[in-house]
Amino acid sequence: MTNKERYIEWVSEQEYIPVMMTPWWLDAVCAGKEWDVLLAEDEDGSIAGAMPYLLRKRAWFKYIIMPQQTQIGGIWVTAEVTADRWRTAEVCRQIKEQLDKMGLAYYYQQYLPGSLCVDAMGGLGFNIHERITYRVEDLSDLDKLINSFSKNKRRQLQKALSLHAERGMDPEDFYRFHTLCMRSRRRKLSYSREFLLVLERKARRLGQCEILSIRNADGQPYAAAFLVWDKHNMYFLIPTYDPAFHESGAGALLALEAMKLAREKHVTFDFEGSMERGVAKHYKQFGSTPTKYYAVEKYYKPIFRLAIWFQKLRECGMR
Repeated sequence: MTNKERYIEWVSEQEYIPVMMTPWWLDAVCAGKEWDVLLAEDEDGSIAGAMPYLLRKRAWFKYIIMPQQTQIGGIWVTAEVTADRWRTAEVCRQIKEQLDKMGLAYYYQQYLPGSLCVDAMGGLGFNIHERITYRVEDLSDLDKLINSFSKNKRRQLQKALSLHAERGMDPEDFYRFHTLCMRSRRRKLSYSREFLLVLERKARRLGQCEILSIRNADGQPYAAAFLVWDKHNMYFLIPTYDPAFHESGAGALLALEAMKLAREKHVTFDFEGSMERGVAKHYKQFGSTPTKYYAVEKYYKPIFRLAIWFQKLRECGMR
């Protein structure tokens, strides 16, 4: 069996694995590209940990980066290993040895909040960078939740009283709406129509996604979001707002309705992180808690820093 085949079988046996590390997710977000898995084994040959990855190539460089619309990746260990620092360190050591043999120019992945693998990889010579996402864990009391919103967000909810939420927006309509929203800001989408349709179809088949929209009485969309979830977390994956209705309160209502859905699913609500100051400020006002997670990075070939710099410039142009 190949590593990928073993991983697919192993995942099916796990009580939990983050949605963004499942084989179906990787098939969707890496469509047309190459993803594979590195495995770490116990002494008996059983899998103790795994690192799915997207391998990209540019000119004569090979590198590992996060797939599109994927916040979490890195190394995932079995439940028996999770709280054991020594066994976690051994898993990371095995993965590091395999990475070193791949002839990479660069490695970058973002690890799950609380992962012991982060410290272990730091000890093995990888650079660690702190990132922040914003989470709402207690969704049990909606009145208490709304009262935790800032005065500004509560005021926006009052403005949105004439609007309503709808679930089940067609993905084609969502893509067109998002395109128009970005065009009005003179920006481009970071993903393609085909990317969204493949991801939505796979997630919908498993009952792990929803496209939520906020509309006026005539059914015109003011805001929308593509949401995905697993048994622990719901991610505010792709939100968009029509800037023409910035003062309508649609953005605040969209976030609240998404949290209501997370409440129904009995999961934590994750705004899916942002290191942009304006977006972070927006998320903070919903009573969310800043939650640290970490990027693990290594330049095997320092000249590749130029390629990363050009990529960041390109991404800035799409925001």
